Amino acid sequence: MIERKRGAYEGRNKSSAYKDLVWTVATAKDTSLGIEQQTRSTLEVIQGNLQELGSDKTQIVSAQVYIANMQDKVIMDSVWKAWLGPNPQHWPQRACLGVDLEGDTLIEVTVTAVRS
Repeated sequence: MIERKRGAYEGRNKSSAYKDLVWTVATAKDTSLGIEQQTRSTLEVIQGNLQELGSDKTQIVSAQVYIANMQDKVIMDSVWKAWLGPNPQHWPQRACLGVDLEGDTLIEVTVTAVRS
């Protein structure tokens, strides 16, 4: 049975789970903020979405980070590393891509995680 959690947008959900896998996506709630604050906000949403389906950030196996300006990657990386913590056992595989994002959104993150 697939579990799906509704998000704010029509035509898609914020999270889905099947057996022991969870997929989720997030952007910052306040797009008037800069890249550092949008990254923090986005990662907080990711953590909440994962917890809602029985997982957490230590269980992420794969992540894709989409940022509007690749010059902001260094700032995003510093927030990302602080959020994940120093234990390499909690670091997922990750790709970071520069893309055009809607409006003032500076970052979007998707992850796949394992749950108990």
